Amino acid sequence: MAPTIDFEQLVNAIGDAVIVSGPDGAITLWNPAAEHMFGFTQEEALGQSLDLIIPERLRGRHWEGYSKTMATGQTRYGHDLLKVPAVDKAGRAMSIAFTVALLHAPDGAVSGIVAIIRDESVRFAEDRALKKRVAELEAKVSA
Repeated sequence: MAPTIDFEQLVNAIGDAVIVSGPDGAITLWNPAAEHMFGFTQEEALGQSLDLIIPERLRGRHWEGYSKTMATGQTRYGHDLLKVPAVDKAGRAMSIAFTVALLHAPDGAVSGIVAIIRDESVRFAEDRALKKRVAELEAKVSA
């Protein structure tokens, strides 16, 4: 017999940010890793719009896709690792990678979206520096 899993304990213990938002885009779950990553406490984040962490320039596109997902009950990103910019409480830009999954009510209607998020800012900066260095070396070789 499989052991019983305490999902609240799991969500609170996991190292990746776990954020759930409802059909209206309001945050309904914000785990301790999300607090650490983005700087907002659970009390500050719960009930707030996802705009809390979405850069202003990307909000229109985000909400267009979010609304379509809520209306159709389908997301084309179900198994993809998405990499996008985000912002923290201090307004600092960061690079995040995440997966999303739809949550459903007992009647089958979409009740929200869960995102599992990892901060990729350091790796993104390292990749960018490496690509720049490779381009510089290639320029020297072909000169």
